[in-house]
Amino acid sequence: MLLNVGFDNAVVLDRIVAIVDINSTPVKRMVEDSKKSGFLIDATHGKKIRSVIITDSNHCVISAMQAETLISRFSNRDKQPEKKCKEPEKK
Repeated sequence: MLLNVGFDNAVVLDRIVAIVDINSTPVKRMVEDSKKSGFLIDATHGKKIRSVIITDSNHCVISAMQAETLISRFSNRDKQPEKKCKEPEKK
């Protein structure tokens, strides 16, 4: 299953290690280190960074969504029905 992190971007739920707020200096430093090493994924579309998703592959995904919103979506993942893709219409 996927976690929508905003602007039609998603992260695989099973790969998420942590979802943190960007307000602390250590988190900002971690984002800068990830950027330098090529492990940063920008899902903000130019908006202000509000949260960071850390994955098991040491990638940092920055998002414009509040950490509380993402955590709520993450914790409610079992309660949401899985969406099925529509099959194309046959002509």
